[in-house]
Amino acid sequence: MANKLYPDAAAALDGVLRDGLLIACGGFGLCGVPERLLDAVRDAGVKDLTFASNNAGIDNEGIGKLLRTRQVKKMISSYVGENKEFERQYLSGELEVEFCPQGTLAERMRAGGAGIPGFYTKTGVGTLVAEGKEVKNFDGQDYILERGIFADLALVKAWKADETGNVVFRKTARNFNVPAAQCGKICVVEVEEIVPTGSLDPDAIHLPGVYVQRLIVGAPYDKKIEFRTTRARENA
Repeated sequence: MANKLYPDAAAALDGVLRDGLLIACGGFGLCGVPERLLDAVRDAGVKDLTFASNNAGIDNEGIGKLLRTRQVKKMISSYVGENKEFERQYLSGELEVEFCPQGTLAERMRAGGAGIPGFYTKTGVGTLVAEGKEVKNFDGQDYILERGIFADLALVKAWKADETGNVVFRKTARNFNVPAAQCGKICVVEVEEIVPTGSLDPDAIHLPGVYVQRLIVGAPYDKKIEFRTTRARENA
């Protein structure tokens, strides 16, 4: 079996990156973001990228760094509210955005991973989301056709993995990482820790190694905070 562990993010993405890729990326806000891999994409200088990701994090973090360097052509995402550069580029026509309801986005990724080219859903019927999409009636109810996402590359952040690529996520950091991993032709995962093969409980594995082609250890990580709210100090 080929060794899946690479020394760093640049090495793990060597030979994979090119202009115009469709990249599925895990993460939700600043939680579970494959930041080492995204930094390597930025440093590689590839451009005209399309990202399928719940959001682009915040300004100058995660995908937000790639927006700053103008390497992203299009975002397929469900939430853009905390990224001012994202908002600015979209409103000025510099960035193409395909808005996608959160559950629909997760299912589009999952469907791609399962080899399903499309599915019908009620979510978005009668809204801007439905524009240009096929509508079909089932039992008196309208549904719109959504396409599965088949990504060229998946970038994923996890808690730990064994040497064969079996992956475990930690709590809510799992978020979009699993469906993103499944829909990528090549999946690269950054983890906090590599453990020996056979040491993970099979029932605790969230992403089987068959989905993972390359691994890096990204630790140590800083704990980033999206919003910091403090109370005014009271007089003693």
